[in-house]
Amino acid sequence: MTVSESNPVRDLPLHDLAGFTHRWVDADGIRLHAVEGGQPAGPAVVLLAGFPQTWWAWRKVMLSLAGRFRVIAIDLPGQGHSERPERGYDTHTVATHVHATVKALGVPAYWLAAHDIGAWVAFSLALNHESQLRGVALLDAGIPGITLPQTIPTDPDRAWKTWHFAFHLVPDLPETLLAGREREYVGWFLKVKALAPGTFDDADLDHYAAALAADGGLRAALAYYRDAAESARKNHQALNRRHLTVPILGISSSHGSIPDMAASISPWADNTTGVIVPGAGHFIPDEQPEAVAAAIADFIAGGE
Repeated sequence: MTVSESNPVRDLPLHDLAGFTHRWVDADGIRLHAVEGGQPAGPAVVLLAGFPQTWWAWRKVMLSLAGRFRVIAIDLPGQGHSERPERGYDTHTVATHVHATVKALGVPAYWLAAHDIGAWVAFSLALNHESQLRGVALLDAGIPGITLPQTIPTDPDRAWKTWHFAFHLVPDLPETLLAGREREYVGWFLKVKALAPGTFDDADLDHYAAALAADGGLRAALAYYRDAAESARKNHQALNRRHLTVPILGISSSHGSIPDMAASISPWADNTTGVIVPGAGHFIPDEQPEAVAAAIADFIAGGE
């Protein structure tokens, strides 16, 4: 495994963040993009974003954590500036690539914080690499086989939060309908699922839409949903052997999708605590970055 500055998604502009450096890691045959900064000697914190975002979703949290921690945000396979493989989007396969990336960056043990689909991957990573994790924070995510509802509600007051799961599972049709309309689609999620409509500006919409449109990004984003059943199967297969013992922090929000992440995870984990962030919808790191950074810092302080 090597670390380089070779960008596999050249038609997507890079966003720079003061004090942070872009890296690309060859991790088990796939090049993943990582953004690293903060205190090299501090505890390492790895951040994973979800749909329809990239590592950029964590930028405000990263700046808050950088004074005390070594901070690494990673684009998942198919996300942002990471490579977009044709297959292998079940969360256990993806977790293997993420963990290999962290190892290639010279991190022997780390704290992990993840939102949405990133939390899907983080849960599976904990099941397979628990001994290298100090703790895992999971933010507002319906994790396949764990916290994801078995059926999509038809009540209009709730269905808008989960309707896209079924849509994304349909072969080919979403790509046909969404190609060239990525900005409109991204805009719906970011504006409707955030509590404050002004959380995301035009530059944010442009960035996330461009990431979906670039070099198979839309296909890759949908693949996580299409492989969700396999992710759930592998999660349960692992949980049949043992429960998680690594500390888990469930971060929910006042207006998110999962009212109590800690309670939803606790049947499968022996050491679970939770916090609820007020004044936020689904996109908690964007909406309340200081509160999220404080919750992560307190979680780490309690485990050091």
